[in-house]
Amino acid sequence: MNKKIKKLRVKLIKSRFGRIKKHRACITGIGLKKINQVVELDATPENLGMINKIRYLVNVEEL
Repeated sequence: MNKKIKKLRVKLIKSRFGRIKKHRACITGIGLKKINQVVELDATPENLGMINKIRYLVNVEEL
């Protein structure tokens, strides 16, 4: 049972300043700090939920 976990590449495209506190927490939880910073994450339900909340601030692509 060799399940391959999908990976996501997430890029912050808009500033986190002036946003809702929970959305800023999601950005930090994902590991993003600066605009144009890119992180690679596993496509877990937790990460997908955080990305869904801040989808207007990030670009997401599957790997």
